Amino acid sequence: MNTRPLSLTLITLAALSAGAAIAQSNMPDTKAAAKERCYGVSLAGKNDCAAGPGTSCAGTSKVDYQGNAWKYVPAGTCASMKTPTGMGSLMPVKS
Repeated sequence: MNTRPLSLTLITLAALSAGAAIAQSNMPDTKAAAKERCYGVSLAGKNDCAAGPGTSCAGTSKVDYQGNAWKYVPAGTCASMKTPTGMGSLMPVKS
């Protein structure tokens, strides 16, 4: 039995699978494209990222409506989001 054709087939399948995975990872995420970062609207520990010094990222905000912590919201809605401390912002705000 000649194992060379089997080996070539397996190598080809592996290369095709890897290529498909790479191509898929480079495709734009349509969900993310329809969202924007909105600062000052997340509750404590519910931010998507950027919570300032001493924090690592998502879920690390210390207080409700922390001005330097953001949450993804539907595009075009951030500036109209009202919180007890003011409106949402597309840029970090001082808390």
